[in-house]
Formats: sequence, structure tokens, C-alpha cells
Amino acid sequence: MSGRTVWFPGHMAKGGRKLAELAEKLDLIIEVRDARAPFSTSSPLADALAREKPIVLILSKKDLSDPQRMSVWTEEFLRRKKNVWAFDLRKDNFEPLRRFLLRLSPPHRELRLAVVGIPNVGKSLFLNMLLGKSRARVGGIPGITRDVNWYRSGGFLAVDSPGILDPRSEPGVHRILSWLGCARADVVGGHEAAALELIRFLRKRGIWNVVGDAWGIREPEESSGESLESAEETLVRVGRRLGCLIAGGVVNRELAGRRLVDSFAAGKLGPVTLELPGDPLWTPQRS
Repeated sequence: MSGRTVWFPGHMAKGGRKLAELAEKLDLIIEVRDARAPFSTSSPLADALAREKPIVLILSKKDLSDPQRMSVWTEEFLRRKKNVWAFDLRKDNFEPLRRFLLRLSPPHRELRLAVVGIPNVGKSLFLNMLLGKSRARVGGIPGITRDVNWYRSGGFLAVDSPGILDPRSEPGVHRILSWLGCARADVVGGHEAAALELIRFLRKRGIWNVVGDAWGIREPEESSGESLESAEETLVRVGRRLGCLIAGGVVNRELAGRRLVDSFAAGKLGPVTLELPGDPLWTPQRS
């Protein structure tokens, strides 16, 4: 698979250009990442924007991540002197973050900020929770590019952005993003291929139990660290467990793969964190 095989429609490139134009008019950038893969879900815009504006890092979907591994990431970001906050976006109290951000406001006007991140990490939900129900969409702001979406509420003037992927990222990163619902599996080889790599990855990292415990599909006995069952055989077991059968009782592996990946992305299989600081990049394998 090429490192450039990724869904990267025109609106992503346009959104990136607009944010670059806006940067000098903003006070800070809020970058949202998925707490299950804080490295792989980093925004390709963040590094460039960080050279111009301060960045506040939000780790979303804290509730779907492994709590111990979440603590490791939080400590790592603090060690790097990053301002990091972790949230269950649907349940946690946003008031401490609001107070922190409002202290950064210029004395003469609202705090201007942009929310950036790759697709489906929770940018829009974060923005809704930060601004609350009283948010109001506003038109062009004097001296600022007009054709972006601005929202005003509670001392904030915030701009949303489209999810933007980096087409130059390693293929292993794109595969991880497909497991989290941040990239389309059908564009990076299909759901069967994505599911097979997910099975191999979870085994390699020793976290297959997140699937086994949820669906009762335990790992077979292992010998010398090598599984006695191939990823293909495990996917067939998953397919039988989920009733993904066609004529003759044969498992539809593409459908089984879709259900496995979709359930994993939605967090239905339990809390998991896919990577730790310093982990080697995953290299997709050929079936």
C-alpha cells in the first residue's frame, strides 16, 4: 500500500488553506485528537500552526481509552510542555477549560480560536460542548476571511474546520485511522483487509482481549509467542459469532470485517489505547 493512498477530498485542502490565512487573526489553536491513538490522530496542520500560535491539545474519547495508558500519554505531553486536557466529550464538565481559556483573552475583545483535527476525532462535538447551547453562527468578521463558519458564545469567537488528513503519512498510520473511523476502510484496501490488520495489530501489542472479552472470542493457546491461529481464521470465527454467513454457511469475510472495524471504532468492544509514546509505527502486512 502506498503512503499516499488516502481519502483526501478537495474540501480538506481548501480548509487547510483557509486556516493558514486565518492564523494571524487568531489568538490560539485547539487541536483535538483521539485518546486511543494520540500520535496517529495528530493533525497535519498543528505543527505548522504551532509556530505561529499557542496550541491547546484536547484528547477526546477518554472514556474509550485505557485509563492507565491515558495517564502515560498525559504525562508525556506535560513533559513536552504541552497544554493537554482529556475529556469524555458527552459527560465531562467543560467549565474548568472555559475558565482557563477565557484567562487568555485579550482585554479588549473575545478570544478568537480555531478547532482543528483529522476527521471524526470529535471536533464538532467538542465545539458544541465548549460553546454551549447559546452559541450563534455569525457572518463575516471585519478583516477576517468570510467563507468559513464562525460561532460566538460566552466570550469566544470560534471557527470550525473540516477534518484534514495528511496524504504523506505512513501507511500504518492510515490503517490505524481506518480502525478508529477517521479514514475510510474501503479506500485503504477494504474492510476485510482492515480487520485482518486490526487482528494482527491487537495480537502484536498484546491487547486482543478487548475483542475476546466483549464477544467471547478468546485467543487460542499460544506456543513460543506465536498464535496457532491465523488472522484469517480468527476473522472467520468473528464472522460466525456475528452471523455473517452466506449460502452454504460460508462466512462473508468482508461483512465480518466491516462489523469488527465498525464496532471497534465506536468503542463497543471496551476501552483500549492502540499506542504508547515511542512505539514503532505499525507496518501493514500482506495477506
